[in-house]
Amino acid sequence: MIQLPSSWTVEVPGSPDVPGETKPRRHYLEADQPIQGCPTEAQSGYEVFLRGVKMSGDQPYLGNRPMNAGVAGPYVWETYNQVHARIKNLGSGFTKRGLVANDAVGLFSVNRPEWVIAEQASFTISAVTVPLYDTLGIEAIDYIMNQVEVKTVVATQDKAKILLGMKDKLSTLALLVIMDGCDAEFIAACKEKGIEAVSIADLEKEGSENPATGTLATKDTLATICYTSGTTGTPKGVMLSHENLMSFCAASQAGIAKGAVYNYTKNDVYISYLPLAHVFERAIQVCLTYVGARLGFYQGDTLKLLDDVAELKPTIFASVPRLFNRIYDKVMQGVKAKGGLAAMLFNKAFAAKKAGLANGQITHFLWDSLVFGKVRARLGGRVRVMLTGAAPISADVMDFLRICFSAHVHEGYGQTETSAGAAVTDIRDISTGHIGAPCPSGEIKLVDVPSMNYTSLDKPHPRGEICVRGNNVFKGYYKSPEKTAEVLDKDGWCHTGDVGMWDAQGHLVIIDRVKNIFKLAQGEYIAPEKIEMVYQKHELVGQTFVYGDSLQACLVAIVVPDEDTFKRWAVQQGLPEKSIPELCAEDATRKAVLKALAEFGKAEGLKGFENVKDVFLEPKPFTPDNGLMTPTFKLKRHEAKIKYQSQIDAMYAAIGSA
Repeated sequence: MIQLPSSWTVEVPGSPDVPGETKPRRHYLEADQPIQGCPTEAQSGYEVFLRGVKMSGDQPYLGNRPMNAGVAGPYVWETYNQVHARIKNLGSGFTKRGLVANDAVGLFSVNRPEWVIAEQASFTISAVTVPLYDTLGIEAIDYIMNQVEVKTVVATQDKAKILLGMKDKLSTLALLVIMDGCDAEFIAACKEKGIEAVSIADLEKEGSENPATGTLATKDTLATICYTSGTTGTPKGVMLSHENLMSFCAASQAGIAKGAVYNYTKNDVYISYLPLAHVFERAIQVCLTYVGARLGFYQGDTLKLLDDVAELKPTIFASVPRLFNRIYDKVMQGVKAKGGLAAMLFNKAFAAKKAGLANGQITHFLWDSLVFGKVRARLGGRVRVMLTGAAPISADVMDFLRICFSAHVHEGYGQTETSAGAAVTDIRDISTGHIGAPCPSGEIKLVDVPSMNYTSLDKPHPRGEICVRGNNVFKGYYKSPEKTAEVLDKDGWCHTGDVGMWDAQGHLVIIDRVKNIFKLAQGEYIAPEKIEMVYQKHELVGQTFVYGDSLQACLVAIVVPDEDTFKRWAVQQGLPEKSIPELCAEDATRKAVLKALAEFGKAEGLKGFENVKDVFLEPKPFTPDNGLMTPTFKLKRHEAKIKYQSQIDAMYAAIGSA
């Protein structure tokens, strides 16, 4: 049995007592160590790549699946050395086109090898990358391009056409570098608008002829302006230095040395599908590039992701809870549907492995092959470690992943403003319901939130807003000192807006959100995300949006049914056999769903005022494409409220007249 510490965090030695906040805390193995910033052999993002070249020169680095008659073929790989040549040539091409240090380079595509190559080429000349993504909306792209005065964008042709259509608003745009090639017609269309268009292959070729070099970045050079989509308002440009981008890599290397982090190596394979426009995916890729590992890219369609995974057979899989929840639901529903001996065997195996988790065991000599092999095959059969972040994940799902995939699972916590990594679970700690300890790249304290009755003196555990300080904390919001001052204080603490608690074992636990709460008419405070997490564990629920009007005494919800279970459940309830949209429109269906959720919520410990009193059934999922979710699958509450205002009003009217 693994000997675990009594507390996973300790107070930073010598830190003063400050009224209204806890003392800063760090991982118990890092209290007297320097805060990590740059990994040992790299002082910039480009040097991270050079270290990967040193580790794996002629070994595969970036892989994709070429299409043949609309069908994706096997993965085709470029080696570290081949990619290195492309990066140098493209960087030279940038220099020949007049790009210099601190110029902005827009990156606009789904994940693909050229995205990585273009960013690294930018780093060779100290240019600043500005990721773009159309799920932000045209207005946001307009805002970003003009705020940063982007002259050069590297994009796929479909994304370039969006920019071309917006040219009248984009006064600074002068050069489009097309990742997937451009034909004479497109080049001519760009020329008419005063834009030069060139394929990335042609620009690399130009760069290879009489190579030109620019200024290499240092750890303090601005690396990227990463715009956060947020859930409301105008996007904010988070300025991250090269050290910020590397801090998660340095922290993980420190954790590996102490046995706290999974020891990833050049032999690992990773599937890249989480948006590269977001810092979580980029932080992971920095870590894996540093050790010379392989990065295989998905086709660009999340509906075909599992096909790509089956082909690639990754050893490392990162995702957001939404996908892990779906896998969990599908497996558990399948077991329930089979019933009989198969279900009995699965449940026996699951219970045996869950008991083993208490001793730190994630494998079993019998059950792994006999029962869980088919589950593991869903992710290619070779996954050894999983990472989850961007939103809380339930304890049930965390246990499920460890049991069914025999994988180590790291849950991380952070924001764009903390370079993705603020806290992470220790690989030796198989307890659930928390987000571990601060990453070695920073430290964390809790600050009182009097309006919500959270204080550092609370018993039995101190509570307050989570604040982060260290080499992972951003430099500020671009051209926005007022917004910067709201989040980044004079002592370098980033105020996250999340409410946390230090538990009895020194874990950090997220318990609330400073802004995402509201008060009902009778004075009860509501944290909707907590309630949504409960409901989304129910087999009927795919997604949900819980809302409470401050002039009302109860909650209502918009519920998107789980399409795989909803129709079968409806038949069991004696409801008519109809399509999902037709079922959603039936009042009898709505009442049956409301009854099921009320019973489930009560069983899960929701208080009476936390259980919704009415629901509207929405057959169409919330997605980034329809503007109801951010690209990292966080619900946009403001937009959801606007879209469903008439349904919300109707539900409250019905409750009032009942």
